[in-house]
Amino acid sequence: MWLQTDIRLAPKSRGFHLITSEVVKGLPDFEKMRCGLLHLFIQHTSASLTINENADPTVRQDLESHFNEFVPERAPYYRHDYEGDDDMPAHIKSCILGSSVTVPITDGQLNLGTWQGIYLCEHRNHGGARHLVATLNGEA
Repeated sequence: MWLQTDIRLAPKSRGFHLITSEVVKGLPDFEKMRCGLLHLFIQHTSASLTINENADPTVRQDLESHFNEFVPERAPYYRHDYEGDDDMPAHIKSCILGSSVTVPITDGQLNLGTWQGIYLCEHRNHGGARHLVATLNGEA
């Protein structure tokens, strides 16, 4: 069985946000899948997706702090700066973290590790709504 749907995420502040429950709510007939894969793709170049710690919120804060040091704003060599100081760093962060994640599905549930969750990594100060393409493949 193949199924594809779009998931719209409401605008979020800059930072790393757990979106696992929003993703699951956006998947039709997801609970019927016995064995399969969920592939998520974000249709943006200034935000990204990743999987990481879902229990301690300081992990998300530390990730945001690290990436802001690792990829600073207003670097003197940036040419693409007409959309704001956060724009080029957002593109770089998106390249580093990536635009997709794939998660196994087992018995109608995401088969994530105990402490894992899906993150939206919002790299813009005012990124707006974000759109994901969710593709499900597996046996019902």
